[in-house]
Amino acid sequence: MSRAEQREQTRRALLRESRRLFAAEGYGAVGLSQIVNAVGVTKGALYHHFDDKMALFRAVLAQVQDEVGRRVATTADAEPDPWDQFVAGCHAFLTASADPDIQRIMLIDGPAVLGWNEWRAFDEAASARHLTDALTRLIEAGVIARQPIAPLTHLLSGAMNEAALWLATSTDPGALADTKAALTRILESLRT
Repeated sequence: MSRAEQREQTRRALLRESRRLFAAEGYGAVGLSQIVNAVGVTKGALYHHFDDKMALFRAVLAQVQDEVGRRVATTADAEPDPWDQFVAGCHAFLTASADPDIQRIMLIDGPAVLGWNEWRAFDEAASARHLTDALTRLIEAGVIARQPIAPLTHLLSGAMNEAALWLATSTDPGALADTKAALTRILESLRT
């Protein structure tokens, strides 16, 4: 194995173990020693790849958001109709967000660790762009009435993020299904 392959293998292992630990215990409860011990490397090896714990968390968060984005896109793309793609994608976001590991990293620790502005920038880059694109296509197709895209995107994104945060604390086994049904009613109200 080449040095470059070893470095990449170490980086992947650091991300994998950090994600596991951050999801299980939360960012604040995990120390760098715990991460490097789980991987079997030195702190120097960690610092070779990441400037600090915050940089490592950013990389884990980006990985989680990419994964959620892929799930949403895969689910949406399975639908032939643009409206059904939109609804399926929104539902897929709520389903992915109901995963406790994703909730902890993306919705609980993300804003708390990075601060609201940086977390919002991550969210905008990861999901708001896809939501904007889907809404634009639906408006251009006449499925949704013409209206400014930016406020609609922020309203829907905010509603889904808030619903995902609520799901993170709900003990009701029907909460996800109820939330999807409520979201569907909201989305249906947009149709022309």
